Amino acid sequence: MQRDEKRDEIWLISPYHSGSHKAWAEGYVRATQHHVRVISMAGRFWKWRMQGGAIELAAQARRLLRAGHVPDAVLATDMLNLATWLGLLRRELPPSTPVALYMHENQLTYPWRPGESPDLTYAMINWLSQLAADVVVFNSEFHRRAWFEELPRLLKHYPDYNHVRSVEGVRSRSRVLPVGIDLPPLSPRAQADEAPLILWNQRWEYDKRPDRFFDLLYRLHADGYTFRLAVAGENFRNAPQEFEEAHVRLAEHIVHWGFVTDKRGYLDLLQQANLVISTTDHEFFGISVLEAVAAGAFPLLPNRLSYPELIPEALHPACLYADDADLYTKTAQRLTQPRPAPPSLVEHVRERFGWGTVAARYDEMFDGLVMRDS
Repeated sequence: MQRDEKRDEIWLISPYHSGSHKAWAEGYVRATQHHVRVISMAGRFWKWRMQGGAIELAAQARRLLRAGHVPDAVLATDMLNLATWLGLLRRELPPSTPVALYMHENQLTYPWRPGESPDLTYAMINWLSQLAADVVVFNSEFHRRAWFEELPRLLKHYPDYNHVRSVEGVRSRSRVLPVGIDLPPLSPRAQADEAPLILWNQRWEYDKRPDRFFDLLYRLHADGYTFRLAVAGENFRNAPQEFEEAHVRLAEHIVHWGFVTDKRGYLDLLQQANLVISTTDHEFFGISVLEAVAAGAFPLLPNRLSYPELIPEALHPACLYADDADLYTKTAQRLTQPRPAPPSLVEHVRERFGWGTVAARYDEMFDGLVMRDS
């Protein structure tokens, strides 16, 4: 840290403060050299958070400003209507305060639930927030590319004054900074007399395609392969019905079922896993997969979405699959000849995505923004 070693005060605005958003915020708070003050709301009612959360979050910020706390920079998440938040604070927040917007996801290319009609309102909130920010940060190059490819089509949907030419200006001030991960301790995998453990540690949601995952396991079971199964990940009241069916059909393989609420228990599960598999249709980053790989699990991932960015190119043939048939072949091979993730892959993930590395990159961004605006 330069600039006479001053610790900047960064306000992290988190309207949907739970799950991965909360873990991201807390990870940065722990690892940064600066003082990060989290201003947040509970992680529920996501549509209301995007529509009206700026009012409550501006009120919280106003109380801090009136108490003499002034931020050197602001870091907001994509769930905030940043333009509204800044407008509500126009009389109190210094106008030169640099603002970064972090795009965990976006509401333009994020798949809608089956039966739901796409609502462009929330994509427009994302766009207005980007226009209001000094820098727009995406968690992966795939995410940034997907957004800017689709954005002009969104704007051309409107009849006039759509300012589609503004897209290039925002793109030019965008960058990619990954989500950091807490590094689990490394430990030996299953012994030779234990069946390999397959891990699902993603959300129990339709876009993660649990139907593909469980169909793979049904086929492996029918073909006589031996394996253990741990199904973790955040689950919700209306989880896809595939989970209920799999809980019955794969009962003899299951060693864990359900979200792990305590961190120690989750780390224990990561350390036991031999394989972590993704069958998703949608992924902007892939934090759960990286957590498992950082603990030594071997990944089998689609050769698309954000995953090629996470895995070194030399390991793409082993870790990335082309289609369902390729996934079956690779999984069967790993069950027959179980091996942990290559040390080079584990080292790559831990060095590149550990919070110690990632927070330093965030700090460097804010150092540059504050120096520019000082």
